[in-house]
Amino acid sequence: MPQAQRSVKLKCAKLGYQYVVNHFLTCLLLPIMAMVFVQAIQLGPEEISNLWNSIQFDYTKTVCSSFVVILVSILYFMSRPRGVYLVDYACYKPPLSLRVPFSIFMEHSRIILSSEPKSVEFQLKILERSGLGEDTCLPPAIHYIPPAPSMDTAREEAEMVIFSVMDSLFKKTQVKPKDIDFLIVNCSLFSPTPSLSAMVVNKYKMRDNIKSYNLSGMGCSAGLISIDLASDLLQVHPKSIAVVVSTEIITPNYYRGKDRSMLLPNCLFRMGGAAILLSNKWWADQRRAKYKLLHTVRTHKGSNDKSYNCVFETEDSEGKTGISLSKDLMAIAGEALKSNITSLGPLVLPPSEQLLFLLSLIGRKVFNTKLKPYIPDFKQAFEHFCIHAGGRAVIDELQKNLQLSAEHVEASRMTLHRFGNTSSSSLWYELSYIEAKGRMKKGDRIWQIAFGSGFKCNSAVWKCNKTIKTPSDGPWSDCIHKYPVYIPEIVKL
Repeated sequence: MPQAQRSVKLKCAKLGYQYVVNHFLTCLLLPIMAMVFVQAIQLGPEEISNLWNSIQFDYTKTVCSSFVVILVSILYFMSRPRGVYLVDYACYKPPLSLRVPFSIFMEHSRIILSSEPKSVEFQLKILERSGLGEDTCLPPAIHYIPPAPSMDTAREEAEMVIFSVMDSLFKKTQVKPKDIDFLIVNCSLFSPTPSLSAMVVNKYKMRDNIKSYNLSGMGCSAGLISIDLASDLLQVHPKSIAVVVSTEIITPNYYRGKDRSMLLPNCLFRMGGAAILLSNKWWADQRRAKYKLLHTVRTHKGSNDKSYNCVFETEDSEGKTGISLSKDLMAIAGEALKSNITSLGPLVLPPSEQLLFLLSLIGRKVFNTKLKPYIPDFKQAFEHFCIHAGGRAVIDELQKNLQLSAEHVEASRMTLHRFGNTSSSSLWYELSYIEAKGRMKKGDRIWQIAFGSGFKCNSAVWKCNKTIKTPSDGPWSDCIHKYPVYIPEIVKL
C-alpha cells in the first residue's frame, strides 16, 4: 500500500508539473486578468466616464498603424510554408494465390538448399522467431523450384504492384493521370532502364512536362525520403499535385546461396507497395485531405564505416548476390534513432518534456556524465506510432527505447504478421491498420519512423484533418476483424 500511494503521488505530481509548464502563459495571465477585473468593478460610473473621455484618438496614427499591421500580416502569411496535404493513399493487396505459408517456404528451402542442412535449419529458426504469419506473399517467380528470377519476371512484378496501387489511388481520389505535376517512385534494389517512373508515365499517358524522379538504393526508409522530396517540390511550385509510389521488387533479389547473413532477408521480405497523393491546393484539397504534413526529419550516419556497411548488397564466396545484414544492425539503428529524435524532439515535444530533457542534458554535461539520460515521453506528442515493420527485433527495440505500450506498436506488429517486411511501403499498411480499427480521430498526430541502408533513420509527422471512418476497402478489409492476434515468441514449426 505505501508503494502504491507513493506511485499515485508521483503520478499526480508529474501531471501537475506537465499542466503548469505546458500552460505557463495561461497560469501567468489568469491571476493578472482577475486582478484587473476586480479593480474594474470597483470603479464608479463617474470614474469610468472620465477614463473614457481621457482617451484621445488620432485618426492619422490609427490609419497608419492599421496599414502597418495589415502589411505585416500579409508578409507573414506570404512567407509561411505552404501546407502539404495527404489527400489519400492506396496499398497493394497480393492475391491469395501468392501466399507463402511456413510449410511451403521451408519445403522450398529444403529442396533449394538440399546440400546445406545447416542453412535450412538457420532459416527455420529465423522464421519461428520472425513474427510473420501464414498469409504473407512472394512474387510468382519465387514460387518456382528453383526460383526463376529474370528481368521480365521482375518487370511483371513491378507492373502488378505499381499499376494496382495507382489504379486504386485514381479511383479513390478522382484525380486524372494528366493532373499529376510530380511523380516520385522509390524502389531500392530493382532499377531497370527505362526507369520505373518512366514505366508509370508510359502506362497512364501522363503529361510531357511532368517532373518524374526514380529513387533507388536507399533502403526501407526511401518512402519518407520520397515524401520529403515531394514536400520540397510542393513548397516551390504552387497549385501542384504529387504522387509518391513506394515499393520493393522481390523477384531479382531472392538470395539462393548459403551465407547466413544474406539468408535473413529471404525470411522477412515480402511483396507490397503503396501510392500516396499529396497536394498543396488548400482551397481544393484541405477539406477532403486525410492528413497534413507537419515535419520531416532525416538522419544520415553514412560517414561512419560501420553504419555504411551494416546493410550491404554484395556477392558471397560463390558469386551469388544478396543483401548482407550486420550483427551490429540494432546498435547502429539505436544510434541513428537517438540522432533523429534529438532533431525531432524540439519540433514536437511539449515544453514540460523539453525542460526535463534540457535539465538532464545539463546535469550529465556539468555534474555527472554517468547520469542516465532522460528519455522524453513521446506519447505526449503523438497519439499514433507507425514504426517500420522491418522485423520483430526492430519493433521490440523501439518499443523499449521509447517506452511505448503494446497498443502503440500494435499496428507495426500486426503489419509484420499479415504482410511481412514490405520495405518502404510498410508504414502505409500500418496507417491503414489504424484507420481500419476506427482509431483515427480529427487532430490526432502520427509519427512515422523508418530505417534504411546507408545507414539512415527518417521521420515524418502528420496531423489528422478529420475523423476517418472505417474504410470498406483496403488491404485489411477482409481480415481486420481477426486482429490483433497473439504472436508467441517462438512458433514451433
